[in-house]
Amino acid sequence: MADIVDKAARSRMMSGIRGKDTAPEMIVRRGLHARGFRFRLHDRKLPGRPDIVLPGRKAVIMVQGCFWHGHGCHLFRWPASRPDFWRAKISGNVERDRQNALGLRTAGWRLLTVWECALKGRERLPEDQVLAAIASWLVDGNDEMEIRGISHGAC
Repeated sequence: MADIVDKAARSRMMSGIRGKDTAPEMIVRRGLHARGFRFRLHDRKLPGRPDIVLPGRKAVIMVQGCFWHGHGCHLFRWPASRPDFWRAKISGNVERDRQNALGLRTAGWRLLTVWECALKGRERLPEDQVLAAIASWLVDGNDEMEIRGISHGAC
């Protein structure tokens, strides 16, 4: 299937997509800060440069975009144009996520993944509920957790 916008428009749209400081990431960061948690951002020394790092709690939080990380929710759909490219791209991201998570766990870090669908779209959860779940996870000391939208078993 051909793209529905011209090359210049697609280039402009794609250049607006960022890997850092995304809207879901900012919601989590502001909420954690308001609850008294202090953290580092995008630590280059750790596998995958986690979005939020809490060294004192030996915890990292990854805020994942559902499309870019191949989450099977209502926000993810395989693109119809250039299917081979997109399958390789997204599958590579998923594999890299798996390797980074393994590296973090091996190094003794606790890992929380917050999926975009938990904070955006028709199946989103209330922000307070997501932030309370994150705060609870940080305090309780559980090893690993995912927070997703409603239809995927929230928290």
